[in-house]
Amino acid sequence: MNCIIAVNAYVKNNSQIMQAKRISEELTLSGIECSIIKNINLAKIKDGNAVSADYDFCVFLDKDKAAARLLEKCGVKLFNSASAIEICDDKILTHIALSNCGILMPDCIYAPLCYYDDAEISEGFLNSVSCELGFPLVAKYCYGSLGAGVFLINNLRELREFEERNKLKEHFYQKFIGKGGEDIRVIVIGGKYICAMKRKNSCDFRSNIELGGQGVKYDAEQKLINLCEKVAEILKLDYCGIDVLCDGAGNFYICEVNSNAFFAEAEKVCKVNIAKKYAEFIIGKIK
Repeated sequence: MNCIIAVNAYVKNNSQIMQAKRISEELTLSGIECSIIKNINLAKIKDGNAVSADYDFCVFLDKDKAAARLLEKCGVKLFNSASAIEICDDKILTHIALSNCGILMPDCIYAPLCYYDDAEISEGFLNSVSCELGFPLVAKYCYGSLGAGVFLINNLRELREFEERNKLKEHFYQKFIGKGGEDIRVIVIGGKYICAMKRKNSCDFRSNIELGGQGVKYDAEQKLINLCEKVAEILKLDYCGIDVLCDGAGNFYICEVNSNAFFAEAEKVCKVNIAKKYAEFIIGKIK
């Protein structure tokens, strides 16, 4: 059986390479022929047909939706699927997909799409954002990883300046939940809870490990486990890391869902072989 693990064509992040190596190791131990390949010409359209090399399946660790869609068009089974990757990659689409499902999420207001650099910002829109979400609030680009494209807005002046600078980018605003610099990362594989860690960052309101956050094992309540398994089921994810915020009343809010969440820190602090569990799930699905 022939498997590829696809990473970004211009990958620079060592965490992604190490993730691919860990998954490759565990698949190889199970007798799967496995190659780590940069996403360059994995599939193409030729003479009106989508074509690729002969792969049995692909662990897709990139966010390139065109490559993912083309591979699926060629009949290659992807973990995760192209549609699941697309929904998780666009943060506002994630919230839309989870809306009306009985899932708590921070209140979100999507910024209207703007095509003109000289367009005037609507004061009515800014006032509605400030009144409904309050300050501080969080501004997010729809696309971004590792905490990039996430900003803290403290007042109306900062909100106006941010909107003016970013009106040509897809973005949205989100209610600030909890203390800041703290969340829970939950790993789910095959729709089943695997482990969780609490991430804390004393120097930034973002808890990301790549920004200085540190993880400690977290013993998840059944309420949290049920919530995250439900999220993975709705989004049809084979593997994911779900970022959860908690307010002062003990309520859990889904903040983001990561289809290719790095698991090195979670493996270390939770003492769980996440790569092996993912490999076992994949092999079970293929065979």
